[in-house]
Amino acid sequence: MRWSLWGSPSLRPQAVLAGLVALVAVSAPAPRDGVRGPLPAALDDSTFWRLSTSMSEPGGFFRSDNFVSNETNYQRILDALDARTPKGGVYLGVGPDQNFTYIVELRPRLAFVVDIRRQALLQQLMYKALFDLSPTRADFLGRLFCRPLADSLHADVDAAVLMRALAVAVPDTACPALTLRDLDRQLTVVHTFPLSAEDLDGIAYVYQSFVEIGPDITYSGDPTRSRSGRFMPGYATMVTETDSAGVNRGYLGSEARYQAIREFERANLLVPVVGDFAGSKALRAVGDYVREHGARVSLFYTSNVEQYLFRNPEAWRRFYANVAALPLDPGSLFIRAVFGGGGYGYGYGYGGQRGGGYLRGEMLVTPIATTLAAFDAGEIQGYWDVLRISR
Repeated sequence: MRWSLWGSPSLRPQAVLAGLVALVAVSAPAPRDGVRGPLPAALDDSTFWRLSTSMSEPGGFFRSDNFVSNETNYQRILDALDARTPKGGVYLGVGPDQNFTYIVELRPRLAFVVDIRRQALLQQLMYKALFDLSPTRADFLGRLFCRPLADSLHADVDAAVLMRALAVAVPDTACPALTLRDLDRQLTVVHTFPLSAEDLDGIAYVYQSFVEIGPDITYSGDPTRSRSGRFMPGYATMVTETDSAGVNRGYLGSEARYQAIREFERANLLVPVVGDFAGSKALRAVGDYVREHGARVSLFYTSNVEQYLFRNPEAWRRFYANVAALPLDPGSLFIRAVFGGGGYGYGYGYGGQRGGGYLRGEMLVTPIATTLAAFDAGEIQGYWDVLRISR
């Protein structure tokens, strides 16, 4: 049975949206860092940690570890983003390291990665410490997989060259324990983040998964142990993808791009937050902080989270109410990933390297205002309505 958002004819879309925004506003007090005015050029460690913890909600469930993105076309929209995204804004995202590429390309003043899983926050902290410890791409990859790369892999080599070298590099058996010690020290001693023993175990789980599986690690982990893993691109594939002109503009696509994300992270400008997009706290708290500092959310990368929200008739309404409560620019954009297409022709292509094929999704760029207007008008009743207006 098709579920109706509005119920009786007397319950108008505008009234529902206004009521939901008001409810979210009451439910989520804004975090305070003691500063009003322009966004800072960098966050100190205590402010970074306070924002991350005060904005976060209790962790929730997702069906996969989501170690690596499976959105192989994620660079194909970069030209559209460059042309359309308001400059100097705040970035919102979800998931693992594909966020780094969008941040490097768009150079926001601040970024928040909001994910329902606490493990996602811990993975972001793992990356943060690795960036601290790794002055070059070769160092970063060598530490991430415990496969040291030769000094001859200088700054100008293509990412594909780095990944080919990584594939044949001899694993260093002493490296995992030493690197975990360094990650622990970097986060808890250098940054003084009060991580619990359980958090440190979570970081160790993520890191050891990368080391043990290697550069073919996928969204769900080891591709050889899961039937679905055979259809997922691995890390090596993802970081060697290109834009529509065949240029690798990923965060590992050049040494300059790597240095850009490294400096962004070292300035504490990527803040990981545990949050449900349909929750009462995280997105609203981010919006309050951004608003306090006179800034706007210019880009919201949602991946395909909306697909899951539409399984609960209340969740997607709360999500759009949360988005409506954000401080937005008229040109603020959604980036959405879609697989399968639902009859709209999205995401049916297959591609692949290393033998076999994997499903390629499509990336859609849509004004946030377009989605909110459709929601307000009652034109969104299901996930495919979102894809229709995104087209």
